[in-house]
Amino acid sequence: METNARLYTLNFDEVRTYLVSALFVVANLLLPQLAHLIPQGGVILAPLSLVMLVGAYKFGWKAALLAAVVSPLVNHALTGLPAWGVLPVMTVKLMVLALTAGLMAQRTKKVSIPLLVAVVLGAEVLGGLGELLLTGGIAMTTADFIVGWPGLLLQVIGGYGLLKLRIENCLRRIC
Repeated sequence: METNARLYTLNFDEVRTYLVSALFVVANLLLPQLAHLIPQGGVILAPLSLVMLVGAYKFGWKAALLAAVVSPLVNHALTGLPAWGVLPVMTVKLMVLALTAGLMAQRTKKVSIPLLVAVVLGAEVLGGLGELLLTGGIAMTTADFIVGWPGLLLQVIGGYGLLKLRIENCLRRIC
């Protein structure tokens, strides 16, 4: 199951980069609200990560990196989530995912389940190392695999589905 999808690399000097980033910030506001209808839905489903993966893979690491930094801050300011103590860790993990996914897409120019598995697991391990450095504890890092495995699976399967939908047609009308 591999597809050549239309992937973009947006740069910081393009207005479209900021528009796309803003759309992903909005998606990162709305999707967690749905996830939080389920007890522990944010932890289990990792909705911010799904948006970040798709955004980075489709539009490049620069647009996704902007959204990775801004999304947790805007979410916290408007909803109180993520909690202040979790905010730095979540931001680092989203930044790692944005860079990992964006660089993989830029390098391979392909979308496949194995590539997305590599991106998600690689970003989770690297982000976990960052979390370990920030917190000094391994409990939350292991919880991402034990409790959050549905979110990891959602990132791979849902991300693949969204990337195959050719979401750029929808975004082209907006941007």
